[in-house]
Parts: sequence; C-alpha cells; structure tokens
Amino acid sequence: MDNVVLPFEKPIAELIVKVRELRALAASDQSLGAELAQLEERMNRLAREVFAALTPMQKVQLSRHANRPHTLDYVQRLFTEWCELKGDRRFADDRAVIAGLARYHGLSVVVVGHQKGRGAKENVKRNFGMPHPEGYRKAVRLYELADRFGLPILTFIDTPGAYPGLGAEERGQSEAIGAALAAMARVRVPIVATIIGEGGSGGALALGLANRVLVLEFGCYSVISPEGCAAILWHDPSRVDEAAAQLKITAPDLLRLGVVDAIVEEPTGGAHQDHDGAAALLDHALWTALSSLDEIGPEEIADDRYRRFRGLGSFM
Repeated sequence: MDNVVLPFEKPIAELIVKVRELRALAASDQSLGAELAQLEERMNRLAREVFAALTPMQKVQLSRHANRPHTLDYVQRLFTEWCELKGDRRFADDRAVIAGLARYHGLSVVVVGHQKGRGAKENVKRNFGMPHPEGYRKAVRLYELADRFGLPILTFIDTPGAYPGLGAEERGQSEAIGAALAAMARVRVPIVATIIGEGGSGGALALGLANRVLVLEFGCYSVISPEGCAAILWHDPSRVDEAAAQLKITAPDLLRLGVVDAIVEEPTGGAHQDHDGAAALLDHALWTALSSLDEIGPEEIADDRYRRFRGLGSFM
C-alpha cells in the first residue's frame, strides 16, 4: 500500500509505525513487553482524542482514504471458495462492480460490491469505483441468481456515485439503477449491505436496498458529495465543511436517523491501518446481522425490507 497519511492523522500514524516495529522486536525479546503495552496505550489514547474531535468532512476524507480496504480485500479475508462471475450478458463486464458466489461461515452466499483501485493504473481499470450501467445489470443478474437458488446476498458499498459520462447515459444509467432497486426489493432472500467507505447517491443505493444496513465507523452515505452540495447550494467550494455538516452523512448521524442499523467499529487509526483487524470486526457484525434474519421466511423477507425503507424519514 502507498504510504498516504492525512494531515490530522499524522501523529497517530507515526505511533502506529512505532508500535508495529516494537511488536516485531518484542516477538523475540519479551523484556520489551512493558514498553510495548505503554506505547499501545498511548497510541489508543491519542487516537480516541483525535478521532473524537474530527469534523464531518475529515470523516469523509477517511472514508475515501487511498489505503482503506476495498471489497476484494474483505472477500479475501471473510469468504472461502470465492468464484467471481463477470459480465451483464448484454454489453460488457464492468470492473467497478465485482460479484460472485462464495461461502461465508460454511453458508453459500452471493457477494456484490463496488471496487475501487489502488494507484493510477488500477483506478482507471476500476473507473475509480464509479459503475457504468453494465455494472448494475451485472448486479441484477446476481440478485436474480440468488433469488432462484435461495442464497443470501451480501453487498459492499464504496463508490462516489454512478459514472455520469455520456456513454453511461446513452446505455441507460438511470434505468439500470432503477432495475437494481426493483430487483433488490422483490428477492425472497435476506440481504445485508455494508457501507465500507463512501456511499454516493443512487450509485450506492443500487446495492443498498437491504434488510439490514451496516456502516463502518468512518464510512459515509449521502445523496450528494459535500463538494457537489457546496457548489450547487452556494456556488462556493470553500463551504465544503459546512455542507458536510449539514448533510448528516457520518455514521453517528446515519444511525440516529435510522438510515443504518448498526455501526461497525474500526481498528485504532481507522480501517486503512489494519485490514485484518477491520475484517475481523466486520465479520462479527455481518454474521450477527445475517443470523438475525434466519427466522424470517421467504415470503416475509421482502415485506421486512419494504417496512424498513417506508419507515425512513417518518417523525412523530
């Protein structure tokens, strides 16, 4: 991974590097155990102080961090017998959306997720995680496959939004997103969606119409980016911090408003500092959410999704 460090996380990142170096030394010299424990405590305390004071826009920056684990990083750590399925059977294979079959705790599941790249070359290949219509039509193909064979669906959301280019519009971008929403609404199998990074607009929602929606601690979910909001409302990009605060897009806001069902804690310093630790924490939350749907039958599972989303935005 590239050594990308955001300005506000620099003190924590430096401590994390020191802790890793000391852990390596402590593995062969047990006398360093006490010093390691003190350094870890200092690191955890500093991380709590710094991250408790983060602004909404700084949390958005964390959700976009270049080193943050993407869908395939979680697939590698959480699933076995992964078999990727490609193409929408109409136009092409969109590499901004990955989809396939896998086993999760011995259970056969369908996995669909946005996939960003690392580095310029891979980001171009993955279109920076912005799907074309064929990406959403590939997702629909997998949703219908899951429904046909009674397989739970696990989705991973991490996109700035659907690709807005001319070719995407010519091939029916909005129709493809609408078809994905309709397909998710009608399937008779459990769906658990996890926002692992940023979730932008309908491009994210096409993977998010689930029975249970989780969000990582520093994930965000929004109808528009803070930059786009500031440009449209005030024609002033300098008000991006104000836009991020007003949009209520961070994990605590999403939970308070009922948009998500649970927040998944991240390792010290964020998921980008410890991919294995982030996967372990997500594994527990994901299995808990999926298990909670065991008692709901095929005929009721779609009604459960309907009630969940009809309840959004209702206030007494």
